[in-house]
Amino acid sequence: MGMTITMEELAHYFDHTHLNPDSSRADFVKVCREAAEYGCMMLAVNSAAVKLCKELLKDTPVHVGAAIGFPLGQTTIAVKNFEVEDAIANGADEIDYVINICQVKDGNWDYVEEEMRTIIGTVRKYGIIGKVIFENCYLTKEEIVHLAEIAKRVKPDFIKTSTGMGTGGATVEDVRLMKSVVGNEVGVKAAGGIRDLDTCLAMLKAGATRIGLSRVVDVLEELKAKECGKSVREQEES
Repeated sequence: MGMTITMEELAHYFDHTHLNPDSSRADFVKVCREAAEYGCMMLAVNSAAVKLCKELLKDTPVHVGAAIGFPLGQTTIAVKNFEVEDAIANGADEIDYVINICQVKDGNWDYVEEEMRTIIGTVRKYGIIGKVIFENCYLTKEEIVHLAEIAKRVKPDFIKTSTGMGTGGATVEDVRLMKSVVGNEVGVKAAGGIRDLDTCLAMLKAGATRIGLSRVVDVLEELKAKECGKSVREQEES
C-alpha cells in the first residue's frame, strides 16, 4: 500500500477485540496476554468483562474498553448512560457505544445528538476516551455524513464504522467519507471484517487512526514475516 510501518507502530493503532458471547475466563486471559505482548492500544470487551480484564492488564499500558449498547444500540439513553457509568466504575479506560440506528432511520436527529452529548458528556466527566459506533452497513451515505456532522459538533474522540456484528464491516470508502466530514477534529476508527495487513494499511491510508480487529496476532505476525523477508533480501543483496 506504499506505507512503511513497524510492528510496534502498527500495534499502537490496534484495539484488540474480544466480544464473543461464549468466552471463558481462559479466553480473556489469552486475549489480555496477546494485547500486552504485542503492545495494542486497547482491548475491547463487553462491559461484563471489564473488571476481569482490568485486573489482568493492571501492570500494562493497555487500555480496557467497554462496548456499550452492544451490538444493536436499542436501549434508551438512560440505560446506555448507566452502562457507561458501571463500566467506568469497573475500570474501563475507553467507551465504544452503539448509536440508536432506528432513530437515525426515522430522521430523529435531535434524539441522536442528545444521546451522543449525554454519553460523551459522561465519558468526559471521567476523563476517558469515547467512541461512537455508527454501524454503516445499515446507513445511507447521507446518514453517515449527517452523523459525522453531529459528531463534529459534539466532538467524541472517535467515530467508528461498525460493530463487526452487522451485515457488513469497515470499508475504505466509508472511512474516507467519515474523515472528509470530521477532518482532524475527531478520530476515525475502522472496525469489522478487517483480517489482514493490506486491509489495515488501506484503512490507515484512508484516514483511520484506530483499527478494531480480533485478528491482531495474525496481522502483526504477517507484518513480522514481511519484515524478516525484507531483512533477508537486504542481506543477500549486500
